[in-house]
Amino acid sequence: MSELVPPIVVMGVSGSGKSTIGQMLADALHREFIDGDSLHPESNRQKMAAGHALNDDDREPWLRVIGQKLADGSAQGEPLVIACSALKRKYRDLIRGLEPATVFVHLCGGSTLIRDRMNARSHEYMPSSLLDSQLATLEQPEPDEAVLSAEITQAPEDIVRQLVADFTAVNHA
Repeated sequence: MSELVPPIVVMGVSGSGKSTIGQMLADALHREFIDGDSLHPESNRQKMAAGHALNDDDREPWLRVIGQKLADGSAQGEPLVIACSALKRKYRDLIRGLEPATVFVHLCGGSTLIRDRMNARSHEYMPSSLLDSQLATLEQPEPDEAVLSAEITQAPEDIVRQLVADFTAVNHA
């Protein structure tokens, strides 16, 4: 079954659980997981650590690396699962332009829950002060995009179980 599942980007604002869900989903599908944060250039990390939001020019090279990683994995017969905020439609389109088979998993949740999660964790360069800019930047996926949504109020295990079931249903339809 997992060989039928396309490359996946687990998307959402910081604190939505992209890394946790991404790793668990990759494990369930027997895939390699890459945390997109590890692919940011040092200049982006420094900018965020200083409390400054990234702009489109900052994000574009990072998104290209993510799209290329997805394309390379697929070309090798090993589709990846990558965590990446992918906040705007044009970011998702850029990634899809490099790997058209990519399906996005959008982790949805309220700002209070996400802020509480961010405040309860330690992150190398993503302070909770940047959550508002991420929420303002987020463009909800549209019906014509290949996106599955998951509500983060559920337990991570339940989210992953539902996603695996959704991917199985899509591939047997």
